[in-house]
Amino acid sequence: MQRKLAVITGSSKGIGKAIALEFASHNFDVVITGRNEADLQAVSNQISQKYKVETFTFLVDLSQREGCLNFANYVKSLNREITVLVNNAGKFEAGPMMTEGNDVLESQMATNVYSAYYVTKYLWDNLKKANRSHVFNICSIASINAYAAGGSYSVSKHALLGFSKSLRLEGIPFQVNVTAVLPGATLTDSWSGVDLPETRFMRPEDVAKVVLNAWYINEYTVVEEVLLRPILGDI
Repeated sequence: MQRKLAVITGSSKGIGKAIALEFASHNFDVVITGRNEADLQAVSNQISQKYKVETFTFLVDLSQREGCLNFANYVKSLNREITVLVNNAGKFEAGPMMTEGNDVLESQMATNVYSAYYVTKYLWDNLKKANRSHVFNICSIASINAYAAGGSYSVSKHALLGFSKSLRLEGIPFQVNVTAVLPGATLTDSWSGVDLPETRFMRPEDVAKVVLNAWYINEYTVVEEVLLRPILGDI
């Protein structure tokens, strides 16, 4: 019997990597993406060493529409049913909107929103045909609470939450479940250099467990949104 397939974008590090490892640990084959070949291969090797599943890697910049199309075509070429799609590719650029460079908002939107939009759009027919398919969009606490020092990031994450809500409605007739995941501060490279103790952050593995559990209960119930915060509150 063929294993289920989970497709996770932006999975060479951080939350995406943790999600890929979590699904692999539950006997899913995984498709992972990233922009750094060495990081991507390291994750692939880690999965292969720990679990008896198949890992497919694709080096791509999903901020480009052509990259999204090429990636979707690669996934289709596997001739596999897509059980899970996790749109995790994203970036954070700090700074107030009114003094940032003129290309910052466009860059944030392309990576954080358009990548999810186009990857999902190009794979939509496959998701509709699958049995019990599920799309997860990794949003942020910034999807509901704007960051004063990250305005364009907040705009993009608000948009990603809106995309998730609209996609949920479009998926209902085809039994494509959609979940928006809103993590607070998580210990990833986005926070490198910040002078705070690790205890102020969530762990990527905790977010991954929530995603997996949301998939496990989705036969009769869908978790439309899940909000996660560090125990000591927002940073």
